[in-house]
Amino acid sequence: MLEPLRRELPPIGYEAVSSSATCSLAPHYESVGGARRFTRSALSEWELDDHFDTVALVVSELVTNALRHALPDALSAAARQDPAAGTRTAEPAVRLHLMRWSTHLVCAVRDPSRDSPVTGRHLPEDPERAGESGRGLHLVEAFSDNWGWHPLAGTLRGKVVWALFRLPALRVRQGPVIT
Repeated sequence: MLEPLRRELPPIGYEAVSSSATCSLAPHYESVGGARRFTRSALSEWELDDHFDTVALVVSELVTNALRHALPDALSAAARQDPAAGTRTAEPAVRLHLMRWSTHLVCAVRDPSRDSPVTGRHLPEDPERAGESGRGLHLVEAFSDNWGWHPLAGTLRGKVVWALFRLPALRVRQGPVIT
């Protein structure tokens, strides 16, 4: 699934992934907050709390893009249903994956659309969203060290949009120097 991402990484294999976490997200905009909470929990567990603001911003943008552009019909259908009745149809798969290497962190969002992500300058003018739409991928590019996407292969439908963050090298405590 993440083979094209592997080409973007330095020569480290997936066996070097020290930690990973994944969660499914419902096709509702409230899922963006859930993705942020999930990210906070994972980064805290990995002792990367100081990276939360930047990573959570990128996660929010990637998840919002998946919900807005890959699932617009599902969101409309969900909005028409009565949430109090508890009746929901099968929800499309949007998943957030967080993977940590010793020197890198990758956030990847999988959605069922094979359409390429498009930056705001290529979006058609939409007066209802003029002030809020089109900046997400620019933010992802500005706050991550690299980002990209690729269609899924095999039996999996859709695509993965990912962002990579370089982590500072772990400082090794040195003992006193004896001369």
